[in-house]
Amino acid sequence: MNREQISQQHEAFLASAERAQWVPADYFRRAALSEIFLRPAPLEIDLGCGDGAFILAMAARFPDRNFLGTERLLGRVEKVCRAIARHALANCRILRLESLYTVRSLLPPGCASVVHIAFPDPWPKRQHHERRLFTDEFMLALHQVLAPGGEVLIKTDDKPYFDWIERIISRAQGFTRIEWIEEEGWPKTDFEKHFLAQSMPIHRARLKKI
Repeated sequence: MNREQISQQHEAFLASAERAQWVPADYFRRAALSEIFLRPAPLEIDLGCGDGAFILAMAARFPDRNFLGTERLLGRVEKVCRAIARHALANCRILRLESLYTVRSLLPPGCASVVHIAFPDPWPKRQHHERRLFTDEFMLALHQVLAPGGEVLIKTDDKPYFDWIERIISRAQGFTRIEWIEEEGWPKTDFEKHFLAQSMPIHRARLKKI
């Protein structure tokens, strides 16, 4: 491969990584699904996808589904976009935006078959509890963005925060709690791998929209 071919290949890779990031045309209206993915398919959302280990594995495992991750930190977004391009995952995109605003104000109603929320920031200090993702407002937004029968899958290692989450979901309208048994080989976030390696308990909740 000559220098020109290498340069063309690198430019194609950069273009693919750039396409992997979804930048809405308008942040102040709800988008249409066709603005995110050209191909219609069941949509799964990974709120706070971090370094992308989970969403990348899910997109590779389920090529017949579309996956959208949200992440606030630019460095992480760029890293995941490069990984999407490297593995040619056309069914996976990343949005750099805060999770609550994404589900409350940007995504179309009834668009998601599954919403994954893995190891959200517990904001353990009492004076920071107002920054926690799980609130009554957030549950209303989740219900709106889920398709009929859609599910929310929640994981955390933080027991006090899980107790908080359980209080929030216990009073949320339009959900029922269902059993969650993971199939063998189910993808895990890097956080979960770390906690499991230390034999730390993982707290889980699975909800279904009714």
